[in-house]
Amino acid sequence: MSEVWTSWFDEASRALLAGDGATTASLFAPDGHWRDMVAMTWNIATFQGRADIAAMVGAQAPAVGPVTLTPAGAPTVADDLIEGWARITTRHGRGRAHVRLRRGDQGWQCWTLLTTLTDLAGHPWAEGHHRVRGPVQHAVPHRRSMAEEAAGRRADLIQNANPEVLIIGGGQAGMGLGARLDALGVSNVILERQGRAGDSWRSRYESLALHDPVWYDHMPYLPFPEGWPVFTPKDMMADWLEMFERVMGLTYLTNATAERARRVGDHWEVAVDHGGKQRAFRPRHLVFATGMSGYPRIPAFKGADSFLGDVLHSSAYRTGRDHAGSRAVIIGANTSAHDIALDLWEHGSDVTMVQRSSTLIARSATVVETLLGPLYSEEAIARGIGHEEADFLATTWPWALAGERAKPLAARMAARDRDLHERLEARGFLLDIGEDGAGIPMKSARRGGGFYIDVGASELIADGTIGLAAGKGIDRIEPDAVVLQDGTRLPCDLIVHCTGFRSMNSFVADICGQATADAVGRVWGIGSGLDGDPGPWEGELRNMWKPTAVDGLWFTGGNLAQSRHFSRFLALQLKARLAGAGTPVYGRPEVHHLE
Repeated sequence: MSEVWTSWFDEASRALLAGDGATTASLFAPDGHWRDMVAMTWNIATFQGRADIAAMVGAQAPAVGPVTLTPAGAPTVADDLIEGWARITTRHGRGRAHVRLRRGDQGWQCWTLLTTLTDLAGHPWAEGHHRVRGPVQHAVPHRRSMAEEAAGRRADLIQNANPEVLIIGGGQAGMGLGARLDALGVSNVILERQGRAGDSWRSRYESLALHDPVWYDHMPYLPFPEGWPVFTPKDMMADWLEMFERVMGLTYLTNATAERARRVGDHWEVAVDHGGKQRAFRPRHLVFATGMSGYPRIPAFKGADSFLGDVLHSSAYRTGRDHAGSRAVIIGANTSAHDIALDLWEHGSDVTMVQRSSTLIARSATVVETLLGPLYSEEAIARGIGHEEADFLATTWPWALAGERAKPLAARMAARDRDLHERLEARGFLLDIGEDGAGIPMKSARRGGGFYIDVGASELIADGTIGLAAGKGIDRIEPDAVVLQDGTRLPCDLIVHCTGFRSMNSFVADICGQATADAVGRVWGIGSGLDGDPGPWEGELRNMWKPTAVDGLWFTGGNLAQSRHFSRFLALQLKARLAGAGTPVYGRPEVHHLE
């Protein structure tokens, strides 16, 4: 099989060096996929089928070439599949590639190809051999310490208000990107509207903890210690982020809110309220790192104004101690709904959950051991797969194939949790494993939610401890009750709306204006046409970590693993533009949805 492997690379490299799209595409199966992360397209895009691949190569190989693709190590062979890692080099840098060859009627052809840019030519990351040296090792009159030098640079950057990149949002996504940009020598300022780094976690409900395990959740450059809990409580996460900001020396501005921004020529003019004082920043690029969601969605129910109790959105909920002994109705049935229902019950409240649509439920152990364990676990580390290697492995499958591949795994997870599911269904709980049976990862990519990883609430619903009104819409709100469409009356003095959030571009509308938000369009989703993810098909997450339709406007976010991995590619795109490299973007999708 080694001959098949090397022969394919020889042919591919010859075709790519020649910029021959047709010949390159002929090396792919008719249903082959090429997923590119910046290396070829200065974009994050997937091309499906020979015609699309030929067009991309024909357009981009001359622009970014010479392009070479060479194997890196021996491939693995299983039945009719050969796969392994490779290296890609272009005029602009080098990166990692992953190839899967599949045997078919026409011999061995490429089924999936992933290409990534990891290093920009002439602009190395300040890491490894290129790390900063530290204090000079000779006598210097009136020497300033390294800390003083760094503090001075940060103060000058803020005072001059002219960073190359301004990042709105000081959570894990903004911090991770800031650290990557620092390592590439890109000046940046991070705006955090709250008073301390990590406050975006501190201010959330007290019972919150990460449902993903520690191996999945590391920040760039500073992984959690070996003794860190498997599931991080929100206050530990907050303190870790505050430490990250200090140790990484980020230029981080607290009590800072971006109020208005407009594009003027090749830069932005951004009005910032900094502790009551006005600052005007002039960055070349503006990055929204405000999470993958926008403002809270609160349904407009008839009679809502008449309610005499407390009404909260999940984003404003803090602790069940504030509502001890209450009669609570939770509207919604995804993660925050379950977490808050559990917290209220633990503090003595009588809780009923109103479930209006089906939810995917998986036990925590099932997610950790079955879904994430092969790549993110102590066992994976023992096999030589750390979190960065796992990040690359996880992206080798394009979204167009990931759904079908996920279905058998989702079915196995459901079988493992069958006893819990049967008891939930006996109570009337509406269950699914994704609209098409593809499970949690696809639900997350398509709609950013729709599931709950059980850490206790599902058991309380299954045994009747937490009340359930499933599949029944809400007719009206009365002064002391929620009334369902079938006439069922749920007496309560607390209503918590766990009803999700609008698209992230709602923040863009407030800061940059509605016209800019409409030009950018919806953020998140892959265009599957399924619930919460309108088509047409786009094949990558809308507007995330890649060029948008508005020059100089970018988005970063997602969970900790996504923010960590894709911050690398966003930082490289920003550095390349600032360094004057040619960055011809290919495959930018049309904007079909304004929110």
